[in-house]
Formats: sequence, structure tokens, C-alpha cells
Amino acid sequence: MVLAAFALILVSTAYATLQYYYSPYWNVRGIRRSQPVLFSHRHHAGELHLDCRYCHAEVETSAFAGMPTTHTCLTCHSQLFTDTTMLRPVVESAVRDEPLRWTRVNNLPDHVYFNHSIHIAKGVGCTTCHGQVGDSPLMAKGEPLTMRWCLDCHRDPAKNLRPREHVFDATWTPPADQAQRGKALMAEYHVHTSVLTSCSTCHH
Repeated sequence: MVLAAFALILVSTAYATLQYYYSPYWNVRGIRRSQPVLFSHRHHAGELHLDCRYCHAEVETSAFAGMPTTHTCLTCHSQLFTDTTMLRPVVESAVRDEPLRWTRVNNLPDHVYFNHSIHIAKGVGCTTCHGQVGDSPLMAKGEPLTMRWCLDCHRDPAKNLRPREHVFDATWTPPADQAQRGKALMAEYHVHTSVLTSCSTCHH
């Protein structure tokens, strides 16, 4: 009975640990992070259809997509809703000449190298990794971004590739023949899975 109880405890502990590892709580998926400004992606990207590059200006040219500066916000909000409590941090940031300190929502480990620009160039849309940002009032981690999740895409990228003109489209959905179109885009963009699954691709 003691051995049976020990085995039950061991199996239960292993199962609970595994469930926790694959739960949203382990990698904070779907959990909203506190930000200096209550910025709504649903309003700006989904309803107003602002291009992602307007705020994340470096996404096509560098590894880091960039975060919106105070000046970027004031391009519109020097005229709109300037006296609201919600925008007070932006106004104070401009007055004090201190940058807004945004909280990273997707933060990969130091031993992982990720380059936004190459994914954009190869037809991977923003919503593929960041989730349906056009439906998100407050930004949260949309996908697990685990090694397994990344490798699943690197082994079969066709399902996630889209025409370049739709990369920044927050409302894009894959067509019924995505598998066929994706393979054609792989050839057009010169995507080779042998390179994508090499350890040195993500671990320099």
C-alpha cells in the first residue's frame, strides 16, 4: 500500500507539473500586462485600421519591432482627447521629455534569437505570432512561443505564409486552399525548412 501510494503521488505530481507547464500561467499567455497608457489594439488596429508599422516602425528593418514613442502618440493625440485622464501619461511624458516605458508582452529568453524583419520579409503576418490583436482591447501574449511551437512552424511554414500585402492586415484569415498557396509562397520567398530547423538559426 505504501508503494502504491508513493507511485500515485509521483504520477499525480508529474501530471500536475505537466499540466501547469502547458497552461497559460506558465508562459503568461492571454494575461494582460500593465502598461503606462491604456492602449487598445482593438480600437487602433481593428477599428481604425492603423498600420502596425505606424507604432512599430522598425519591424521591417531590424530584429526588434520597436515601441511607439511619445511623439508617435502625439501625432494624433496632440489634437484628440488631450484632456482625458487616459492620455495624461503621454502628455506628462512630453512635458518631462521622458520616454514612455512600455512593458514587454512577448519576451523571449536571452539564448533565443528572433528577428522580426526576416519573418516579415518571408510573409509571416503579425497575427501569426501575436494573436488577433485587432480584437484585443488590452495586449496580451497571443501564442505560447515555446520551442515546440516555433519548430512546428519552421517544419511546415506553408500554413502560416501569406502574400506580403497582407502581412500587416489584422483581419486576414487563411483561404480554404492555404496549404497549396502556402507552398507556392515558400517557393516565391525562397523558404527552406532545412535552414529553419537548424539549431543555429535561433541559437546563435
